[in-house]
Amino acid sequence: RTVGILQPFLLLIAIGLSRLSIRYWLGDAYQRILHKNMLAKVLIYGAGTAGRQLAGALINSAELNVVGYLDDDPRLKGGVMGGLPIYDPSDLPVLAESLGVHNVLLALPSASRQRRNEILEHIRKARVNVRTLPDLTALAQGRIAVSDIRELEIEDLLGREAVAPRQELLDKAMRKKVVMVTGAGGSIGGELCRQILRNEPSSLILIDQNEFALYNIHAELQKLAELYKHENTQIVPILCSVRDQDRMEHVMQSWRPQTLYHAAAYKHVPLVEHNAVEGIKNNVMGTLVAARAANKCGVSNFVLISTDKAVRPTNVMGASKRLAEMVLQALAAESATDRMRTNFCMVRFGNVLGSSGSVVPLFRQQIKEGGPV
Repeated sequence: RTVGILQPFLLLIAIGLSRLSIRYWLGDAYQRILHKNMLAKVLIYGAGTAGRQLAGALINSAELNVVGYLDDDPRLKGGVMGGLPIYDPSDLPVLAESLGVHNVLLALPSASRQRRNEILEHIRKARVNVRTLPDLTALAQGRIAVSDIRELEIEDLLGREAVAPRQELLDKAMRKKVVMVTGAGGSIGGELCRQILRNEPSSLILIDQNEFALYNIHAELQKLAELYKHENTQIVPILCSVRDQDRMEHVMQSWRPQTLYHAAAYKHVPLVEHNAVEGIKNNVMGTLVAARAANKCGVSNFVLISTDKAVRPTNVMGASKRLAEMVLQALAAESATDRMRTNFCMVRFGNVLGSSGSVVPLFRQQIKEGGPV
């Protein structure tokens, strides 16, 4: 008598379970789990606020799958936070192999460079890729996202903290002034222009003989001016060579710059070694022409961007920059008695990270290709 009651009931359960099972295995839930397991597995170094925000941002990531945290705090080791275990950083080599982890995300935006170097040295043996978060500003704004994760830059590995510039000196030389930069299309000249633009000059005059480089930096600076809301800053690209005295004098007389940064130079050591005449013409004679034009047109400050290779030079590039320094020193001595003349000065840049003459981009390319470095 119970068959009539139990059979339909059991049949309903069997059919329902079978349909639920098929829906799970073939539906979105299982596919999401399967897809997540196929993503690159990562560990987050730092179980603090930034680490938790990053893990939250990566929950629905289509690129990375967070499998846990690493943290030095002994009180957190072995614990679980947000369903993710917290591991000891010393176990990373074993974890990398057992969990299949190939990436570690540094969620330590407030850590000093020294502390960051210590962490990197500690996890080197695991042979994992290390990426990091931006600075505390992004964290304070609450916009930690996958797009904020970036490759570890060479700047992050410096053995010292960055030295902040004195704003009052920058304002005195740039704010509401006409500023000119020669070699503006180069890596050093371009970075000078970006930083000068932040200080809102009335006009920024870009000098370069390379048309494409000048076009690129001009377009970039126009976008930055909009971003900084410096609508009143006039950005003027001038296509000319610093060796053309008439042209340089005409440009300076037309725009009357108060400060001129002379960054135009050939600085690739091997290339200048093979093209010594051009190197000397551009680095030495170009400096002489630009400095004389500045002196004649009443430019208040002329700053030569030199190099540490000018110290006891062992190559043509270094020797040409040392000669450029001597040219400026001679002109400064001539105008020392006349207070209305140009104030000539120079600064030696060392290894400018990421510049076109730096070895860092070459090292990055060699590492990308698998070495050797």
